Amino acid sequence: MSPLVETVLFVFSLVALGYIAGLTGYLKPASGEGISEFAVNVAMPLLLFQTMVQSDFHGVTPWPLWGAYFAAVAITWVLGHIVMTRLFGRDARAGIVGGVSSAYSNVVLLGAPFILGVFGAGGFEVLSLLVSVHLPIMMMASIVLFEMFGRASGEAVHPLRVIKSFLRRLFINPLIIGILAGLAWRFSGEPMPDLIERLVDTLADTAGPVALFAMGLSLRRFGISGNIRPALALSALKLFVMPALVLLFVWLLGLPPMTAKVAVVVAALPSGINSYLIAVQFNTGQALASNQMTLATASAVLTTSFWLTVAVHVFG
Repeated sequence: MSPLVETVLFVFSLVALGYIAGLTGYLKPASGEGISEFAVNVAMPLLLFQTMVQSDFHGVTPWPLWGAYFAAVAITWVLGHIVMTRLFGRDARAGIVGGVSSAYSNVVLLGAPFILGVFGAGGFEVLSLLVSVHLPIMMMASIVLFEMFGRASGEAVHPLRVIKSFLRRLFINPLIIGILAGLAWRFSGEPMPDLIERLVDTLADTAGPVALFAMGLSLRRFGISGNIRPALALSALKLFVMPALVLLFVWLLGLPPMTAKVAVVVAALPSGINSYLIAVQFNTGQALASNQMTLATASAVLTTSFWLTVAVHVFG
């Protein structure tokens, strides 16, 4: 078995263990929420903090990376919206849920440990550049769309309310706080005290396995309930169209091999819980988002391996 295949199986085995723990009742559903909160609110922010403090990013220029990745996000989002509204006859709000489900990669609970396991610290540095703007951009898009489609009919969209809501959610997000705190410490030039460094390293090291296990528990909690055909269509966009677009764009822009490979693999990741939370916020398409997330994650065992193999073959 090749090291890449073994890493993929290891990552998704941790997800499967979390799912089995929830399926058998070995852990209660409330346990999944607690473990997820620890992963997202403590371990992952500290891992990002650690990366910002210690990494030099090897001269990676973020603009071509961001341009390639988010161009693919925009195209896939529009396609997801069209599939839901034109092909399945849903309303505009359900179209937004379809768009975000087909374009929102699970960059935290699944992406961070996966990229660390496959590409090591160098790959995670590239992922950190994506995470630093992925959350704000996707958050801003969802807030604007909620203002446009989630309000009562005829109610005006208030730009100041949109900006205020965006900034409030942005600066209380633990991941953004971890990134900004790490950058602030880095720019200060102060050495990190041994005790703080040890605490950060210890908790950051738990981020990967805890996040994957928590994701498995979450999948068991959401499950599958109808809307299979649209969920499969959106999963196909997420798992095949979006990574294909990213691969094309990073190849055309001539991105460095490590940057290109990470971008393709991140694009190939299934949707995360944020697509479901946006559906809850819109009060429409909750079952669709839940089904799509579950089906895409189960399929990603094979599809992510495929895109990883393609990316390594193309970019070395």
